[in-house]
Amino acid sequence: MKTKRIVYSGLVAALYVVLCTVFQPISFRAVQFRVAEALTVLPFLDPVFIPGIFVGAFISNIIGGMGAWDIWLGSALSLFAAWLTYKMPKKALAPLPPVLVNAFGVSLYLSPLLNINYWYSVFFIGVGEAAVVYIIGLPLLTVFSKYYKKQ
Repeated sequence: MKTKRIVYSGLVAALYVVLCTVFQPISFRAVQFRVAEALTVLPFLDPVFIPGIFVGAFISNIIGGMGAWDIWLGSALSLFAAWLTYKMPKKALAPLPPVLVNAFGVSLYLSPLLNINYWYSVFFIGVGEAAVVYIIGLPLLTVFSKYYKKQ
């Protein structure tokens, strides 16, 4: 069973990287709709997905080209949001941690890096994140919760 859980986490990491790579033009910068963030609701079902989200974000942030702040802090924020998602009491609340953590946290380093207003960054990252996790992530979570059984 341990091997199966590692594989699940690895699949999430790989899928996250693939989605960020395929959608790279809209996955980075001030206004972003990172389609891979739809996966960030999966830790609600099982904490096995938390390392997959972290590793996927880490590798994607290396590829994304925004530099060390995004690689280290952005990935740490993804890890924190994934852990908070796991702790959510209801499925409908699962998208909130990725939206809030990314909007406010990523904007802390992205706004000075891109020389944009912090609140502008919070707004656009928050809107992009909310769109992805609510429009794609929540339905994905609904489907996964029907078929995925915690190992």
